[in-house]
Amino acid sequence: MAGHSKWANIQHRKGRQDEKRGKIWTRVIREITVAARAGGGDPTMNPRLRLAIEKAKAANMPADRIKYNVDKASGNLEGQALEEIRYEGYGIGGAAIIVDTMTDNKVRTVAEVRHAFSKHGGNLGTDGSVSFQFKHCGQLIFAPGTSEDRVMELALEAGAEDVITGDDGAIEVLTSAPDFEKVKEALEAGGLKPELAEVTMRPENTVELAGEDAERMQKLLDALEDLDDVQEVFHNAEL
Repeated sequence: MAGHSKWANIQHRKGRQDEKRGKIWTRVIREITVAARAGGGDPTMNPRLRLAIEKAKAANMPADRIKYNVDKASGNLEGQALEEIRYEGYGIGGAAIIVDTMTDNKVRTVAEVRHAFSKHGGNLGTDGSVSFQFKHCGQLIFAPGTSEDRVMELALEAGAEDVITGDDGAIEVLTSAPDFEKVKEALEAGGLKPELAEVTMRPENTVELAGEDAERMQKLLDALEDLDDVQEVFHNAEL
């Protein structure tokens, strides 16, 4: 992913997320709910809940609304019984796609995901069909112009696995999933704030798509991301 368009891809993605702010709140609330139910309502003891709360803050969700949703979930108040399901498939040009969902009706969800794939030129695959092409890891992206030496010094000292500088000058720090928070905190304590910081499914290799193929792929990704039950969409296309 250290290709020439890394920074452009990040900016494009952030712009699209800003357009869908209301939808992001819905997804973050679902993530808080599942995390709190699974690991309790104390974020200091529940790393997944900590990350969900950080996402909520990044999406400008008010603190009282965050607290309400944590309390509601951890107190086992009435609410939807949500199930996490991952789907895998192929997009334009054989690009690999992973779709993570949270749903209270998996029959509805698989039908909607399958329809989005088939309508926009992709196809739904079987479990494990593309996930081997991705690595579950922590990823932090720093803007072009950030000191590579400083990032490398702090990141590697904190236990990062790799630091990669792209052709566009963006710097990518990779960590194991368990070490993500520790590395992120060390970099921020050193005055380096990432533009993007998340535990993700990072593609090991990418497929470059341009022109009409890139447009078709974007439509497929948009269709998947617009589904109510979809939490995250990961892919290996460079658009």
